[in-house]
Amino acid sequence: MLPFVLLASRAQDVAADGEYAAMLRFGGLSADELVRVRLEAGPMPELDLDAISGVIVGGSPFDASAAHKSDVQVRVEAEMSALLDRLVARDFPFLGACYGVGTLGVHQGAVIDQTFGEEIGPVAVTLTDEGRADPLLVGMPATFDAFVGHKEACRVLPPSATLLASSATCPVQMFRVRTNLYATQFHPELDADGIATRIRVYREFGYYDPVEADAVLARVEGVEVPHAHRILAEFVARYARS
Repeated sequence: MLPFVLLASRAQDVAADGEYAAMLRFGGLSADELVRVRLEAGPMPELDLDAISGVIVGGSPFDASAAHKSDVQVRVEAEMSALLDRLVARDFPFLGACYGVGTLGVHQGAVIDQTFGEEIGPVAVTLTDEGRADPLLVGMPATFDAFVGHKEACRVLPPSATLLASSATCPVQMFRVRTNLYATQFHPELDADGIATRIRVYREFGYYDPVEADAVLARVEGVEVPHAHRILAEFVARYARS
């Protein structure tokens, strides 16, 4: 099988390694089937799209709508935009988790701001009619739980996008561009242990009041989100190629 590529941008090793392990686990991939590129550590290498099965983008502490951005974030955003030029033109398989909304959404003309930020925890995600008919989501329950935790979200859907899922607190939880490019606001790779790790790692990053850390951890303890994980497995199964 041609490998998938995970584009990551977490500078914190514990969170970055946990994300990679979760992508392997819930994608049903081995280490040689998922090549990780840590964009915060250096420039994005040239990707030969004919030599890979698809591109997965993990979450990030970067905020697309931030007024002030580091030099690293500016570089990463420019590299992602150039890559998306190629991916969208070829309708190439892409799955962006959380930061995927900020990258693919901005590239396609979405309005990303802090109107629909969500506190860390599980939310009920509901498929639209288009979502229930989407090949990646066939067989999913009409409503399922998933983990979220983000300061910004898509307020205005790109004109090129098809809305696939919403929640009561965030109208754009998942969308598709063309046939094969997907973005989720929720995290299909996170289970309770994974999100607990991130709660601890990002304690001082503004996702919640640090004095409330124990209460935030209690909110996710023991919560299972198996249907959200299926999205990763279905993406891999649908687009893996030899």
